[in-house]
Amino acid sequence: MKKPLILITNDDGIVAPGLRKLISLVEHLGDIIVIASEHTMSGMAHAVTIQNPLRVRLITEKPGYREYLTSGTPVDNVKLGKQKLAGRMPDLILSGINHGSNSAINIIYSGTMGAVLEGAIDKIPSIGFSLDDYSPNADFSHTDEYVLSITKHVIDKGLPDGVCLNVNFPKITDEPIKGIKVCRQADARWVEEFEERKDPHGRTYYWLAGRYENGDIRNDTDEKALAANYVSVVPSHTDFTAHEYVDKIQFTK
Repeated sequence: MKKPLILITNDDGIVAPGLRKLISLVEHLGDIIVIASEHTMSGMAHAVTIQNPLRVRLITEKPGYREYLTSGTPVDNVKLGKQKLAGRMPDLILSGINHGSNSAINIIYSGTMGAVLEGAIDKIPSIGFSLDDYSPNADFSHTDEYVLSITKHVIDKGLPDGVCLNVNFPKITDEPIKGIKVCRQADARWVEEFEERKDPHGRTYYWLAGRYENGDIRNDTDEKALAANYVSVVPSHTDFTAHEYVDKIQFTK
Protein backbone atom coordinates (compact mmCIF):
# COMPACT_ATOMS: atom_id res chain seq x y z
CA MET A 1 0.00 0.00 0.00
CA LYS A 2 1.37 3.40 -1.01
CA LYS A 3 2.18 5.71 1.87
CA PRO A 4 0.41 9.08 1.91
CA LEU A 5 2.50 11.98 0.67
CA ILE A 6 2.57 14.71 3.32
CA LEU A 7 3.70 18.23 2.39
CA ILE A 8 4.89 20.25 5.40
CA THR A 9 5.52 23.99 5.47
CA ASN A 10 5.31 26.93 7.88
CA ASP A 11 5.70 30.71 8.06
CA ASP A 12 8.40 30.95 10.75
CA GLY A 13 11.18 29.74 8.47
CA ILE A 14 12.99 26.49 7.92
CA VAL A 15 14.93 26.49 11.21
CA ALA A 16 11.91 27.22 13.43
CA PRO A 17 11.53 24.83 16.40
CA GLY A 18 7.81 24.44 15.69
CA LEU A 19 8.50 23.13 12.19
CA ARG A 20 11.11 20.71 13.51
CA LYS A 21 8.66 19.48 16.15
CA LEU A 22 5.93 18.91 13.55
CA ILE A 23 8.29 16.99 11.26
CA SER A 24 9.47 14.76 14.09
CA LEU A 25 5.91 13.93 15.13
CA VAL A 26 4.54 12.91 11.72
CA GLU A 27 7.58 11.65 9.83
CA HIS A 28 6.55 8.02 10.37
CA LEU A 29 3.04 8.56 8.96
CA GLY A 30 4.00 8.82 5.29
CA ASP A 31 6.45 10.07 2.71
CA ILE A 32 7.45 13.59 3.65
CA ILE A 33 8.30 16.63 1.56
CA VAL A 34 9.22 19.76 3.53
CA ILE A 35 9.17 23.06 1.65
CA ALA A 36 9.95 26.04 3.85
CA SER A 37 11.25 29.56 3.48
CA GLU A 38 14.72 30.76 4.36
CA HIS A 39 13.33 33.72 6.32
CA THR A 40 10.33 34.39 8.53
CA MET A 41 7.13 34.93 6.55
CA SER A 42 4.76 35.72 9.41
CA GLY A 43 1.81 37.91 8.42
CA MET A 44 2.14 37.06 4.73
CA ALA A 45 -1.38 35.59 4.61
CA HIS A 46 -2.07 34.41 1.02
CA ALA A 47 0.72 36.42 -0.58
CA VAL A 48 2.44 35.00 -3.66
CA THR A 49 5.66 36.05 -5.38
CA ILE A 50 5.03 37.52 -8.83
CA GLN A 51 7.79 40.10 -9.36
CA ASN A 52 10.87 38.12 -8.35
CA PRO A 53 12.19 34.67 -9.24
CA LEU A 54 11.58 31.87 -6.77
CA ARG A 55 14.79 30.19 -5.64
CA VAL A 56 14.67 26.58 -4.48
CA ARG A 57 17.42 24.41 -3.02
CA LEU A 58 17.23 20.75 -2.03
CA ILE A 59 18.98 20.52 1.35
CA THR A 60 18.09 17.02 2.59
CA GLU A 61 17.16 13.84 0.79
CA LYS A 62 16.77 10.31 2.09
CA PRO A 63 14.30 7.48 1.44
CA GLY A 64 10.78 8.82 2.00
CA TYR A 65 11.99 12.31 2.92
CA ARG A 66 12.99 15.47 1.03
CA GLU A 67 13.49 18.98 2.35
CA TYR A 68 13.66 22.15 0.27
CA LEU A 69 14.69 25.69 1.19
CA THR A 70 12.99 28.46 -0.81
CA SER A 71 12.84 32.23 -1.15
CA GLY A 72 9.05 32.14 -1.37
CA THR A 73 6.05 32.67 0.86
CA PRO A 74 4.15 29.81 2.50
CA VAL A 75 1.60 29.87 -0.33
CA ASP A 76 4.43 29.86 -2.89
CA ASN A 77 5.81 26.79 -1.15
CA VAL A 78 2.54 24.90 -1.37
CA LYS A 79 2.12 25.87 -5.03
CA LEU A 80 5.69 24.76 -5.79
CA GLY A 81 5.03 21.48 -4.04
CA LYS A 82 1.82 20.81 -5.90
CA GLN A 83 3.11 21.84 -9.31
CA LYS A 84 6.83 21.03 -9.38
CA LEU A 85 8.56 19.49 -6.39
CA ALA A 86 6.34 16.76 -4.99
CA GLY A 87 6.03 14.70 -8.16
CA ARG A 88 2.34 14.12 -7.48
CA MET A 89 -0.45 15.88 -5.65
CA PRO A 90 0.09 15.65 -1.88
CA ASP A 91 -2.42 13.62 0.10
CA LEU A 92 -2.13 15.93 3.10
CA ILE A 93 -0.73 19.40 3.81
CA LEU A 94 0.46 20.37 7.29
CA SER A 95 1.58 23.85 8.30
CA GLY A 96 3.23 24.95 11.56
CA ILE A 97 3.62 24.53 14.39
CA ASN A 98 3.38 28.31 14.48
CA HIS A 99 4.91 30.42 17.22
CA GLY A 100 1.80 32.37 18.24
CA SER A 101 -1.94 31.96 18.04
CA ASN A 102 -3.83 31.95 14.76
CA SER A 103 -7.25 31.93 16.39
CA ALA A 104 -10.09 34.30 15.48
CA ILE A 105 -9.20 37.07 12.98
CA ASN A 106 -5.54 36.00 12.95
CA ILE A 107 -6.43 33.45 10.27
CA ILE A 108 -6.76 36.38 7.82
CA TYR A 109 -3.18 37.53 8.35
CA SER A 110 -1.48 34.20 8.98
CA GLY A 111 1.06 32.77 6.56
CA THR A 112 0.63 29.45 8.38
CA MET A 113 -3.04 29.38 7.50
CA GLY A 114 -2.49 30.88 4.05
CA ALA A 115 -0.63 27.70 3.14
CA VAL A 116 -3.46 25.57 4.54
CA LEU A 117 -6.16 27.50 2.69
CA GLU A 118 -4.13 27.09 -0.51
CA GLY A 119 -4.30 23.34 -0.02
CA ALA A 120 -8.04 23.52 0.53
CA ILE A 121 -8.49 25.29 -2.82
CA ASP A 122 -7.32 22.09 -4.52
CA LYS A 123 -9.40 19.94 -2.15
CA ILE A 124 -6.32 18.58 -0.38
CA PRO A 125 -6.96 17.79 3.31
CA SER A 126 -4.94 20.48 5.11
CA ILE A 127 -4.26 21.37 8.75
CA GLY A 128 -2.61 24.39 10.34
CA PHE A 129 -1.14 23.99 13.83
CA SER A 130 -0.36 27.00 16.05
CA LEU A 131 0.69 27.47 19.66
CA ASP A 132 -0.50 30.44 21.73
CA ASP A 133 3.05 31.27 22.79
CA TYR A 134 5.18 33.84 20.96
CA SER A 135 8.39 33.06 22.82
CA PRO A 136 11.33 31.84 20.69
CA ASN A 137 11.83 29.26 23.45
CA ALA A 138 8.20 28.10 23.44
CA ASP A 139 7.53 24.63 24.86
CA PHE A 140 5.69 22.44 22.33
CA SER A 141 5.84 19.20 24.34
CA HIS A 142 2.16 19.22 25.37
CA THR A 143 1.02 19.26 21.73
CA ASP A 144 2.42 15.87 20.72
CA GLU A 145 -0.56 13.56 21.25
CA TYR A 146 -2.99 16.08 19.78
CA VAL A 147 -0.96 16.75 16.63
CA LEU A 148 -0.77 13.00 16.07
CA SER A 149 -4.42 12.23 16.83
CA ILE A 150 -5.76 15.06 14.64
CA THR A 151 -3.37 14.23 11.78
CA LYS A 152 -4.18 10.52 11.91
CA HIS A 153 -7.90 11.27 11.98
CA VAL A 154 -7.63 13.40 8.83
CA ILE A 155 -5.46 10.79 7.06
CA ASP A 156 -8.04 8.09 7.89
CA LYS A 157 -11.28 10.05 7.48
CA GLY A 158 -10.33 12.93 5.18
CA LEU A 159 -12.08 16.30 5.18
CA PRO A 160 -14.96 17.67 3.12
CA ASP A 161 -13.82 19.20 -0.17
CA GLY A 162 -12.57 22.74 0.35
CA VAL A 163 -12.52 22.50 4.16
CA CYS A 164 -9.32 22.78 6.19
CA LEU A 165 -8.63 22.84 9.92
CA ASN A 166 -7.27 25.74 11.99
CA VAL A 167 -5.87 24.08 15.13
CA ASN A 168 -4.62 26.17 18.05
CA PHE A 169 -2.97 24.99 21.25
CA PRO A 170 -3.00 26.87 24.55
CA LYS A 171 0.33 27.81 26.09
CA ILE A 172 1.72 25.09 28.35
CA THR A 173 0.79 25.35 32.03
CA ASP A 174 1.05 23.15 35.10
CA GLU A 175 -2.36 21.72 34.21
CA PRO A 176 -2.75 19.21 31.35
CA ILE A 177 -4.80 20.13 28.29
CA LYS A 178 -8.44 19.26 28.93
CA GLY A 179 -9.16 17.95 25.43
CA ILE A 180 -10.24 19.14 21.99
CA LYS A 181 -13.12 21.45 21.14
CA VAL A 182 -14.39 21.87 17.59
CA CYS A 183 -15.67 25.42 17.57
CA ARG A 184 -16.32 28.62 15.65
CA GLN A 185 -13.95 31.49 14.94
CA ALA A 186 -14.29 34.22 17.57
CA ASP A 187 -15.32 37.71 16.49
CA ALA A 188 -12.11 39.39 17.68
CA ARG A 189 -9.83 41.90 15.99
CA TRP A 190 -6.59 43.84 16.12
CA VAL A 191 -6.78 47.57 16.80
CA GLU A 192 -3.76 49.00 15.00
CA GLU A 193 -1.58 51.76 16.34
CA PHE A 194 1.22 53.15 14.16
CA GLU A 195 4.12 54.48 16.20
CA GLU A 196 5.79 57.44 14.51
CA ARG A 197 9.58 57.38 14.81
CA LYS A 198 12.65 59.07 13.36
CA ASP A 199 15.58 57.28 11.76
CA PRO A 200 19.19 58.46 12.35
CA HIS A 201 18.84 60.84 9.39
CA GLY A 202 15.78 62.52 10.87
CA ARG A 203 13.34 60.94 8.43
CA THR A 204 9.94 59.81 9.68
CA TYR A 205 8.93 56.17 9.59
CA TYR A 206 6.13 54.16 11.18
CA TRP A 207 6.18 50.96 13.23
CA LEU A 208 3.01 48.87 13.38
CA ALA A 209 1.84 48.14 16.91
CA GLY A 210 -1.57 47.72 18.48
CA ARG A 211 -3.70 45.62 20.76
CA TYR A 212 -5.92 42.57 20.42
CA GLU A 213 -9.57 42.97 21.35
CA ASN A 214 -11.99 40.11 21.84
CA GLY A 215 -15.51 41.21 22.65
CA ASP A 216 -17.08 37.90 21.63
CA ILE A 217 -18.89 36.50 24.68
CA ARG A 218 -20.19 33.35 23.00
CA ASN A 219 -19.10 30.11 24.66
CA ASP A 220 -18.45 28.11 21.48
CA THR A 221 -15.48 30.07 20.10
CA ASP A 222 -11.81 29.22 19.65
CA GLU A 223 -10.81 31.99 22.06
CA LYS A 224 -13.04 30.56 24.80
CA ALA A 225 -11.63 27.08 24.20
CA LEU A 226 -8.03 28.26 24.45
CA ALA A 227 -8.76 30.28 27.59
CA ALA A 228 -10.22 27.15 29.19
CA ASN A 229 -7.08 25.12 28.27
CA TYR A 230 -8.59 23.18 25.38
CA VAL A 231 -7.20 22.63 21.90
CA SER A 232 -9.40 24.61 19.51
CA VAL A 233 -10.23 23.22 16.07
CA VAL A 234 -12.05 25.52 13.63
CA PRO A 235 -13.17 24.04 10.28
CA SER A 236 -12.43 26.77 7.72
CA HIS A 237 -12.74 27.38 3.99
CA THR A 238 -12.02 30.01 1.35
CA ASP A 239 -15.62 30.96 0.54
CA PHE A 240 -16.03 34.48 1.96
CA THR A 241 -19.62 34.81 0.71
CA ALA A 242 -22.12 36.01 3.33
CA HIS A 243 -24.67 33.49 2.06
CA GLU A 244 -27.47 34.61 4.38
CA TYR A 245 -27.48 38.03 2.68
CA VAL A 246 -27.35 37.00 -0.97
CA ASP A 247 -31.15 37.12 -1.28
CA LYS A 248 -31.63 39.96 1.20
CA ILE A 249 -29.57 42.75 -0.37
CA GLN A 250 -31.44 44.39 -3.24
CA PHE A 251 -30.32 47.25 -5.48
CA THR A 252 -32.51 49.49 -7.56
CA LYS A 253 -31.46 51.12 -10.80
